Amino acid sequence: MRFLKRSLKRLKDVFQNETFVEIIDQFEGVVAKILSIAMVVVVIVAILDLMIFLTSDLFLTTPYGRFSTTITKVFGLFLNVLIALEILENITAYLKSHTIQSELVIVTSLIAVSRKIIILDLEKTGGIDLIALASAILALAISYWILRNANREPSR
Repeated sequence: MRFLKRSLKRLKDVFQNETFVEIIDQFEGVVAKILSIAMVVVVIVAILDLMIFLTSDLFLTTPYGRFSTTITKVFGLFLNVLIALEILENITAYLKSHTIQSELVIVTSLIAVSRKIIILDLEKTGGIDLIALASAILALAISYWILRNANREPSR
């Protein structure tokens, strides 16, 4: 009976506001660190994939020194690495300040949508897709502009 009372008291103490919030903060920190490690692995794999692709495409296919595929595929692979680095930067910024930095998220989104446009095959893409991508870019650009102006220090 005494064990049950002590256990219930400990459980009640855990669910006090300050203690509970502290436990949640620690959990978020652990998850962010795990995500950071996973993103480092993703960046390394993406760079290796890019290097293998470039090596095989430039030196193992004829004619040598020329891309056998479209250059847009190469740009897409480069932008994959850049997007992964931006996501890693988002996670790192969260670990430092425990806040999500909206500007970084919007810039990452802009890069991702730009990547989609760069690798877009216009022969297979419909007009609705182009309108959707244009709308996404416009919305993200306006959001970024608003955030930049809101965060700017007022001039004296």
